[in-house]
Amino acid sequence: MIDLEINCLSKVFYVRKLDRDDVGLIYDLCSKNHIFYQYHPPFVTMESILKDIQALPPGKSYDDKFYVGFFESETLVAIMDLILDYPAKEITFIGLFMTNMQYQNKGIGSKIIAELGMYLKLFHYKKIQIKVDKGNPQSYSFWLKNNFNVIREDKHILMERAI
Repeated sequence: MIDLEINCLSKVFYVRKLDRDDVGLIYDLCSKNHIFYQYHPPFVTMESILKDIQALPPGKSYDDKFYVGFFESETLVAIMDLILDYPAKEITFIGLFMTNMQYQNKGIGSKIIAELGMYLKLFHYKKIQIKVDKGNPQSYSFWLKNNFNVIREDKHILMERAI
């Protein structure tokens, strides 16, 4: 297990773990992203956020999971659900990444992903993976633009980027 310092995930934004006290902030950010939920139903609820915060993939513990927020002052700019060493050693999996609608199309999400890759490389991680919903042009083009390649397509599109 690595000693990941959450605040080092970004040099631009203040980063901290999100928890049940942040559900309202998370809901406010997610509920405005209608395109995401068009391809990833059902629509977000306070209960679904709590489940996401607590959800773990098989064989993982809360030591491996980082459900974090990126803040500019008091504004939640982006959220990320990060799982270390999943699905295998030296791979980090992003379970969810979403930017605030007011911050989209400004390069901010790409900057966060670039900083994440640089930081994880310090800990000898080799790859970042994410599953993208089929048919979602916004998500798919974002990940392609950030040098993620398609690994496999089934119900979702598994994408990966070397770091």
